[in-house]
Amino acid sequence: MPSTVHAFDAVVVGAGGAGLRAAVELSRQGLRIAVISKLYPTRSHTGAAQGGIAAPLGNVEEDRWEWYAFDTVKGSDYLGDQDAIEILARESVDAIIELEHMGFPFNRTPDGRIDQRRFGGHTREYGQGPVRRACYAADRTGHMILQTLFQQCVKHEVRFFNEFQVLDLVVRDGRVAGVVAYELATGELHGFSARAVLFATGGYGRVFKITSNAHSLTGDGLAIAWRRGVPLEDMEFYQFHPTGIYKMGILLSEAARGEGAILRNDKGERFMERYAPTLKDLAARDVVSRAIHQEIREGRGIGGRDFVHLDFRHLGREVLEKKLPDVTEFVQTYLGLDPAEELVPIQPTAHYGMGGIPTDVDGRVVLDERNTPLPGFYAAGEAACVSVHGANRLGTNSLVDLVVFGRRAGRHMAAFVRESDGVPWPSDAIAEAADRLESLRRRREGQSAAEIREALQTTMMRHASVFRTKESLERARQDVAELKERYQRVRVSDPSRRYNTELLETLELGYLLDVAEAVVVSALNRTESRGAHWREDHPRRDDTAWLKHTLLYRGEDGDHRIAYKPVVITHFQPQERKY
Repeated sequence: MPSTVHAFDAVVVGAGGAGLRAAVELSRQGLRIAVISKLYPTRSHTGAAQGGIAAPLGNVEEDRWEWYAFDTVKGSDYLGDQDAIEILARESVDAIIELEHMGFPFNRTPDGRIDQRRFGGHTREYGQGPVRRACYAADRTGHMILQTLFQQCVKHEVRFFNEFQVLDLVVRDGRVAGVVAYELATGELHGFSARAVLFATGGYGRVFKITSNAHSLTGDGLAIAWRRGVPLEDMEFYQFHPTGIYKMGILLSEAARGEGAILRNDKGERFMERYAPTLKDLAARDVVSRAIHQEIREGRGIGGRDFVHLDFRHLGREVLEKKLPDVTEFVQTYLGLDPAEELVPIQPTAHYGMGGIPTDVDGRVVLDERNTPLPGFYAAGEAACVSVHGANRLGTNSLVDLVVFGRRAGRHMAAFVRESDGVPWPSDAIAEAADRLESLRRRREGQSAAEIREALQTTMMRHASVFRTKESLERARQDVAELKERYQRVRVSDPSRRYNTELLETLELGYLLDVAEAVVVSALNRTESRGAHWREDHPRRDDTAWLKHTLLYRGEDGDHRIAYKPVVITHFQPQERKY
């Protein structure tokens, strides 16, 4: 296959918020960097984040970083590493001010300061009541972050390689040498030699049938790292957002409940008062999602079906138009309803993976429970596991994670590049990727990738979503194993090289299968309920046995190895979670 090799100081894979923030930091150091993205950068999934980005600015009411750290620890069900969480809480203020100075168009208070709204799980005085902590730009916060950071990259003349699919991480002699990527427009392979590589490839919600995630979120970076011997951390923890549009999964932001929207069951009851008497509809996402499912199980879904209502009617049209314009438009477009006058059907939707590629607080990818780094390899954003989210992420914390740890990773990469001589580019790196790609492209007979993907998403939704048991997870593991066997015979009917999207989707299916396997194996292993991982056959949290992180290593023929890493506890000892 035609191929080209490029040489850079550092390569960033993924052009969402974390990747762009790292790229801005690297470009400020005067380094030669490349950003590789399978999408045009402003189409990255960060743009779908709606409601806000947390920081204890105290612009609207009193707030402190210690309260924010406590909320994040509690939201994580005490599995988050508290040293990383303290960094997140403290540095969030500077990160927000820096975004403001870059030109981010925040909503403003009457006196001109950044406005703030309530969000689920964020409280004052260590859980005494809700607090206004989420900074926002209407309900388009992620979109504005993406645009702002992309403009900064253009300003600093960052080199972009758009619509390139990364195929492999090149590792030689225990160090990262670069990546190999497939150019969709030409069908050519490209080698990117670099002294440091950052994976900011996003999540993997497409393993589930009902999801808020874009079609591009297929766990590429996680699967590639896993295949190269890097463990995946805490993959059993996958968050379902409470308010996805019924049957579609399209997200209706938590900002809606932050502005006062209410969940109601078939009887018209505000049922969250039973499950979270203090925060009600603004409890942590795992709590609200399970409450919705419990209402449905007990026959209080709307008309006996598997959804409940989100009630906006009391908010008034002005609030909907000024503070929730995207949510309002989604409801009107996809459901044909007017939220100012009608109830909106919603159900939990697969939203965010708390686990991922294990890193330290500077974004360095680590290989074991001793935090041994793989020199030159970094990760940030949803693809990474720092871990600040533990067993359950608070709303707004994904965007804070992007800018705080994207910036930290960029700074450490810059220092590493200046001190490192790098690894020579291996002459066989592209040939290995080319062989795998061509063998797939030339296969004309076999299984349909679309059929395998549909079966995967169905079994993961049915057997490994909000509620789990040993039996359901065993079934999911068996199904995934069978689907991986079928994938060995997958066919690609389109032989072309230019814009062969069928080939791209088939590659993505391979990544999805690997990630689904990691989720199911990790979930089977953890015999407790914590955060987003709810085992009905083990319904209690077990801090004695399970206050630790899972590290899952890929093995041949499903023979995986599991190790454990201790949770870092600094100030907040595990307590019962009450909202």
